[in-house]
Amino acid sequence: MTRRDDTVRLRHMLEHSREAVRIAGGRSREELARDRLLQLALTRLVEVIGEAASQVSSEGKDKWSHVPWQEAISTRNRLIHGYDVLDINILWDTVTVDLPPLIETLERILESGEGG
Repeated sequence: MTRRDDTVRLRHMLEHSREAVRIAGGRSREELARDRLLQLALTRLVEVIGEAASQVSSEGKDKWSHVPWQEAISTRNRLIHGYDVLDINILWDTVTVDLPPLIETLERILESGEGG
């Protein structure tokens, strides 16, 4: 995979992370538990983040080892393969706790020119 491809994947991760955080903003875990559309939207965004992470080259993953690659990919896999069970707490924590620092990390990589 070329460096440009990695940059595209990093941008996808960043865009979908920002969107998930924006959609969840001002809402509560209880709202997530009651709102099926919110659940579906956040689940899909987190799935895309994990899929994009899985497509980053081995070289990119090594270069940006401070990005939680395996966590993003594992979360995506749990959501995809555990389609019949959604743990609202894990989804909420992923969006509200894990994604904000990921956004900061991806922004630093892309703004510094490291991403491409």
